[in-house]
Amino acid sequence: MTKLLPTSTAGSLPKPAWIAEPEKLWSPWKLEGAELAEGKQDALRVTLGEQQRAGIDIVSDGEQTRQHFVTTFIEHLDGVDFEKRETVRIRKRYDASVPTVVGAVSRQKPVFVEDAKFFRTLTDGPIKWALPGPMTMIDTLYDAHYKSREKLAWEFAKTLNEEAKELEEAGIDIIQFDEPAFNVFFEDVNDWGIATLERAIEGLKCETAVHICYGYGIKANTDWKKTLGSEWRQYEETFPRLQKSNIDMVSLECHNSHVPMELIELIRGKKVMVGAIDVATDTIETPDEVAATLRKALQFVDADKLYPCTNCGMTPLARNVARGKLEALSAGAAIVRQEHTAA
Repeated sequence: MTKLLPTSTAGSLPKPAWIAEPEKLWSPWKLEGAELAEGKQDALRVTLGEQQRAGIDIVSDGEQTRQHFVTTFIEHLDGVDFEKRETVRIRKRYDASVPTVVGAVSRQKPVFVEDAKFFRTLTDGPIKWALPGPMTMIDTLYDAHYKSREKLAWEFAKTLNEEAKELEEAGIDIIQFDEPAFNVFFEDVNDWGIATLERAIEGLKCETAVHICYGYGIKANTDWKKTLGSEWRQYEETFPRLQKSNIDMVSLECHNSHVPMELIELIRGKKVMVGAIDVATDTIETPDEVAATLRKALQFVDADKLYPCTNCGMTPLARNVARGKLEALSAGAAIVRQEHTAA
């Protein structure tokens, strides 16, 4: 991407109300069969149009064809039983009923590749596609087979690599791995989490990214944030190792958080997707607020490596709110872009 400060989103965007209940995670589909397949393609058209009209430079599928950023991928793998469920603690914050790993996990066929091929026909511009990261995947399951978080993560990394290579062949420009678990399990991240992430990107020629945030704007996450004190220094635990990794880009939460901006210095040399939009509130940022966040970030990342972004996905938000936030992101980036080129 040659444009200075190109904008993008962290991942999910609200779905149209005719395909799924709005403002809800894991919302069930309202359509079935052929109607659902057609509805998903229509939703991809809609989300692309909304991003383009808002001025987003690097568009995404907005996760329109999946119910959840982790479980939809897992649903298509062998070795996981969605009928056999257990309650587990997700990222040490909240309990959830999750499927069980009952045998060796493997990917027999592509999961999102056909969606990506269709989306590629809709635009000639750069596309970013998100996949769940290995560590976040294992934190969303009950493992009755491997009985080892590390072993299961390596197996998931292999399946993710297979999917990522086919997404690259389908024309995806940036493949992002979502790893909110990196902000929780610090020792595991440094012992084997980043290594499994690098296994997932092995052999890719397209750009790769990892998204590490503090979660959707749901109560469990906002309550957790209140316990983190006046400074959120979780990134300090993992950024030094990430800086040495083969990942090209790092996506992080900034606006309205207590993350010290200087922590970005720890990943100097990487491209940085700076979260300048708060997804935990319905308040739409002003372009000036977005610009202020980006100016702070520019103290610690070179302008040609700064990618204005959202803090996290926006599935739980109303469509008009998400639309307004995307417009603010674009307008705020334009302000700083003009300042930089005029200097």
